[in-house]
Amino acid sequence: MESDIFTHEDLAQIKAHGLTLEEVERQLELFKGPPPHLNLQRPCTPGDGIKLLNEEEVETFIRLYAEEGPGRLCMKFVPASGAASRMFRSLLRFHTLDREIIIDDLRRRAEEGDGDAENILEFSSGLSKFAFYQDLAAAMSKEGLDMESLLKEGRLTQILHYLLTEAGLNYGNLPKGLLKFHAYPEGSRTAFEEHLVEAASYVADEKGECHLHLTVSAGHLSRFEQLLEEVRDDYESRYRVKYRVTFSIQKKSTDTIAVDLENRPFRDEDGRLLFRPGGHGALIENLNDLDADLVFIKNIDNVVPDRLKPETFRWKKALGGYLIHLQKKVFNYLDALLSGSPQQSVTEEALSFVKSELFLPIPPALEGRDAKEKARFLIELLNRPMRVCGMVRNVGEPGGGPFWVSGGTGRSSPQIVEKAQVDSQSEQQMAIWNYSTHFNPVDLVCGIRDWQGRSFDLRHYVDPAAVFISQKSKGGKDLKALEHPGLWNGAMAGWISVFVDVPLVTFNPVKTVNNLLRKEHQGE
Repeated sequence: MESDIFTHEDLAQIKAHGLTLEEVERQLELFKGPPPHLNLQRPCTPGDGIKLLNEEEVETFIRLYAEEGPGRLCMKFVPASGAASRMFRSLLRFHTLDREIIIDDLRRRAEEGDGDAENILEFSSGLSKFAFYQDLAAAMSKEGLDMESLLKEGRLTQILHYLLTEAGLNYGNLPKGLLKFHAYPEGSRTAFEEHLVEAASYVADEKGECHLHLTVSAGHLSRFEQLLEEVRDDYESRYRVKYRVTFSIQKKSTDTIAVDLENRPFRDEDGRLLFRPGGHGALIENLNDLDADLVFIKNIDNVVPDRLKPETFRWKKALGGYLIHLQKKVFNYLDALLSGSPQQSVTEEALSFVKSELFLPIPPALEGRDAKEKARFLIELLNRPMRVCGMVRNVGEPGGGPFWVSGGTGRSSPQIVEKAQVDSQSEQQMAIWNYSTHFNPVDLVCGIRDWQGRSFDLRHYVDPAAVFISQKSKGGKDLKALEHPGLWNGAMAGWISVFVDVPLVTFNPVKTVNNLLRKEHQGE
């Protein structure tokens, strides 16, 4: 038994972490073989897994959301614990070198093909366009440094130092949500503030209360709370809402055990077991704790300036209205199917709805069965959480997309799939992957209550085998790390998933600092 490899101290450590021995043993078993790859059947495409809404339908669903959304408890859920260090990868690489960072040297390196040098040149030439420009200049001025003079002289060492470290803005160590993204005449806004502005437009209820939940890291919670208190009155007055903002931290009990390359529990220099955060899929626990009817999920970095917000708001309301439309139909069918004696006409109508509006195939074996058997199938299929997911046309952004996937039962379903879940050694599977037409921008509206208004236990709809295993290192030693099924991938594998084509203008992520120089993130 695996438990034989653990000491009494290990068992105490596991318990203190909020984990059970059984869960740790389950995780260790997952390391022993590669995670099972998903079996892609074909990409989801318009008319085959992806819904194309015409203009009349968009307006209809916007009106439906305007009529019924405020009477429901709607909430925005934003995973916001991710560090911004990836945004500044190129800058951090040169900052850690023990040499002066000179523009002439960067130009030479860029000509030789150094992409990081090219990125820093783009950053320096556009420095005055960043929303944090004035803050950076002020931080340097306090120390007697003139940023403009340094730029003219082609010397960037001090500029990067004051941008990235605690000596100045400390942007290299802060989460994205606390970075200033957009400049306005009245002042610049952080990504967190842009989400406050967004939330006021489409999740305010009848009382004007606006519910927003962010998952943050423990070390940055106080900074988020402080910023909220600094700006709350201004935004509440401007947008005539009352913010109900809550925060949560990824639970320690969702951490996973690390192993060495021989799949033995990894131990640190003190001989203690190493547990690592379980990835964003662990946030299904945080989502499960929310008390809400509809939850809009969006990444912290996918925000735009005010001039581009109207189209984003329009589609958020359309997706919310479409979810309400589908939910009402599902709840009506469940009410009839659970009445005890469902009529044949009801079951046939429900089966037609499942095929035409949910894009779910009906098993051929169900044909010819009586109404009760069909009703049992439909109840099991429909009585589960539902999500409507916006999908944008594939323009080469890294990340997952919508595919038809066959499960262990042989039944196919639409799923959001990450590339790591696909067998890269299979030419057939990679061909299917490469034929995808749409990309997942993480634009979800989720219904997490059942037909009787009770909250689903979202943990029951996770595919526990859809984990991610990667190789890392600690203290100079290699290790293997385990991530839970991704939040919008395996963690929602058992949900009813409906994919909708949305315009590319609704997707403007900030993956590198230079993305903020794109016209979509600049002023008029």
